[in-house]
Amino acid sequence: RINGGESVPLDNQSRDFFFLKRYDADTIIRVMLTLVTKKLPKYVDAGMLDIQVLTPMRKGLLGVGRLNEILQAVSVALAGAGLGAGEVDMIFAGDLLNQCISSTFGLLEYQIPFLGQYGACSTMAQTLLMAGIMVDCGAARRAAAVTSSHFCSAERQFRTPLEYGAQRTPTAQWTATASGCAIVGQGGRVKLLHGLAGKVVDLGVKDPANMGAAMAPAAADSIYRFLEDTGTSPADYDGIFTGDLGAVGSTLLLDMLRDNGVELLGVHNDCGLMLFDRQRQDVHAGGSGCGCSASVLCGHLLNRMDRGELRNILFCATGALMSTTSQQQGEAIPGVCHIVHLGVQ
Repeated sequence: RINGGESVPLDNQSRDFFFLKRYDADTIIRVMLTLVTKKLPKYVDAGMLDIQVLTPMRKGLLGVGRLNEILQAVSVALAGAGLGAGEVDMIFAGDLLNQCISSTFGLLEYQIPFLGQYGACSTMAQTLLMAGIMVDCGAARRAAAVTSSHFCSAERQFRTPLEYGAQRTPTAQWTATASGCAIVGQGGRVKLLHGLAGKVVDLGVKDPANMGAAMAPAAADSIYRFLEDTGTSPADYDGIFTGDLGAVGSTLLLDMLRDNGVELLGVHNDCGLMLFDRQRQDVHAGGSGCGCSASVLCGHLLNRMDRGELRNILFCATGALMSTTSQQQGEAIPGVCHIVHLGVQ
């Protein structure tokens, strides 16, 4: 009816259109969060990231700016867990910008004790490791692990301003404008079973447009060590998910592990290849950025685990540990890969 320009009856007799009248801005926001985090995903069989919220104004209590702040990952995670900010004891967060300003400014209003983290694109796994340690040792009842990234700001800081119009090489990846947050506490269906803190690995890659090649050696090192330490093999897992190696880094990872007697083909996937459709979206070698693997984990993989489709996975987030200063001085780009073992028990 809407596409055809016809009026839509507001009697709530249709299964495709519902009209909920609310007058107070705070009430409207609470209803919106409940719909986005709980009711609509089940009703339409979709993830929260597949739901779009529209508002007819840019400013005000229900404007685009404020709703975007409210709908950021932390608010969605808290609402999904039925928690208030005061029920979370500490928050581990980081991003790609200098001094992690996206995290500090974005989390200011929550007034949760804050511990900033920097691991580049490995930040989601790093914050999960730290949150899990704090909860397991009893220092926190609940801790939040969160990270985010933004395409334009990352391009401006680490590569070239968009206005410059530089050509992107085929090995380049597309920084995701995305965020993810997980609340870690005792109980819950999905368990954080094991973790591995990665080592800094540097094989001399200097091209900031080839992050996959820079991070693949660290991913191979961490995955090999984790399998050795736990006495497991790739076949023991429903999936081994790296992020974000993209097409180039994923191929290198498979080759490096194969040279060491470990075959990941058939069990491995990369968040940088899962977030975008490379056949329809021109993202070159795939996605990247802290928010890439974070959004795939929190918006897709954890939901699949909650539904029982996945029961035992490795989340292996990779980061390129460079800065604008090291890049301008011609230094190589070291990589790191932290691993989190998640299971449904």
